[in-house]
Formats: sequence, C-alpha cells, structure tokens
Amino acid sequence: MDTNALNYDSLSTEDDGSCQYYGCTDSSAYNYDPDATNDDGNCISPSLVPDGWELVWNDEFNADAINEAKWNHESWAPGRVNNELQEYTRNLQNSGVNQGYLYITARKNNPFDAANPVYNSARMHTRRKGDWKYGRVEVRAKMPRGQGLWPAIWMMPSYSVYGGWPVSGEIDIMEFLGHDLSRVYGTIHYGNYYPDKSSTGTSYVLPAGDFSESFHTFALEWEANELRWYVDDILYQTLNNWYSIGGEYPAPFDQEFHLILNVAVGGEWPGNPDPSTLFPQTMLVDYVRIFQ
Repeated sequence: MDTNALNYDSLSTEDDGSCQYYGCTDSSAYNYDPDATNDDGNCISPSLVPDGWELVWNDEFNADAINEAKWNHESWAPGRVNNELQEYTRNLQNSGVNQGYLYITARKNNPFDAANPVYNSARMHTRRKGDWKYGRVEVRAKMPRGQGLWPAIWMMPSYSVYGGWPVSGEIDIMEFLGHDLSRVYGTIHYGNYYPDKSSTGTSYVLPAGDFSESFHTFALEWEANELRWYVDDILYQTLNNWYSIGGEYPAPFDQEFHLILNVAVGGEWPGNPDPSTLFPQTMLVDYVRIFQ
C-alpha cells in the first residue's frame, strides 16, 4: 500500500508486506539502503567518499536507461540562447545510458544541407529532483571534440528568488570548447541584469594530453562564502567575491541550485562548426556525485 513502492497497488486495502524499492542493496557500500529490494546500480565504496563529506545524491549510470526520477530532459528549438544551432531533444540518438555511461550526443541531419544546417543534441537537468544549497559536486566525464562543440557541466538557481538571469546567479563547473582540447573553464555569473551583468572565472590547462582522450573528474566545492574548482583533485580557482542587486552578500549563491548537463553546437563563444568538425560527437559521463 506504499505509494513509493515499485509495485504499489492503488486498489489494495491491506498491505501484504511485498512492497519493493530501488536502492543500494550491497551492505558493504557507503550508501547501503536496508529497505531496498531492487538494486539501482548506484552503490559506491566508502573509499570513494572524500574525507569530511557525506554522499547525499548520486547517479553511476549503471541502469538500462536514464533514471527519470533523477533527470529531466529539455526540448528546445534552435537559437533559443547564445545563437546556438542545436535542437535539444529527448531522443535516444541524443541521450541515454550504455555500458555504465551516460551519453549526450550532438548530431547533424543526414543528408546535411549546408545552406540550412540542422543539428540536434540533449540537455538534462535535476531541477525539483536534485536541488542543493552548498556541497561538493563531482562529475567524471570525457569530452567531445571539434570546432563548434560546447559541452558544459553547470548549475542554475532552482527558484531564482533574487530575480532573473544572472541576478540569481549561475555556476559553471566546467565548460569546454571543442577546438581547444586541453583547456576547461570555471565561471560564475552574477550581479545586475544584462548588459550590466558581471562574471568571474578562469581556465585550467592539462599538463599533458587533452580532455577528449580520457576521462577527467571535475569538481566544485561550494560553501556560504567561497567556491572552489578542481580538475582531477587539483585546485585551480577559489572565488569569494560577488554580489547581487537582488539581495545581500552572499547572495546569489546562498540558495538552492540544480545541475545541468548538455552539449551545445555553435553559438557566440565557440563559433559554428566548420568542415573539419566530425559528427556525431559525444560527452560521456561516468558518474555524478553530490556530497554535503
């Protein structure tokens, strides 16, 4: 009779004790759930939890499909923001889970009309299913490559209590431009409305190799008065100075935010694809973990 159970029966009048629940069923895991009857593929070892933090949310992408209890898809027409070229869809060709990874794939129409270029991709977020105020966000991912590709791991306010963008803030944990393979960016947006908006950030350059060759771990540690960015546990940026016309410091970064994963095509920052850009291109995500 439990409405949260996998096998909830709306017609039942007496509980038969057979309710089933998703969760971690491995008793040695950090996030073991003694009430779980069906393993959700999200068990993690205690050794994977950083010292001083507690795991509060994670997706290891070990299921057969994207977990719709944790993720929402956006459906957007081309050109909605930043003069980007892609349509965002929830189609399996653009996003799904395969062999323990989430894939977000940018494609171009086939046959392709250079006079009317059409691209599609995916944008996913956790709003109303995963909203957090402070903590450590950790994402292990591998980037696509090519001129005009713009994958991002970022956060937006879940309620925008101080006003519209960017007065209620934006936190870019990782942005990558597909033509600059060894560099990622971490940035915050805040302050006043466009065109008087403010932003602060910097970039990190790999000492060797590039972000499309192998997986790397991108992390943000977020406290009331400080934000810290890491790549593979290397701290490369600390910020503690921002403002919002909608509230007193530490506004706007003192409210709940949600996580967004997407791969954009084209736009004002990366520029558009050119003949050297090969499609399809995929951002692979090994896991997302939230600690507080």
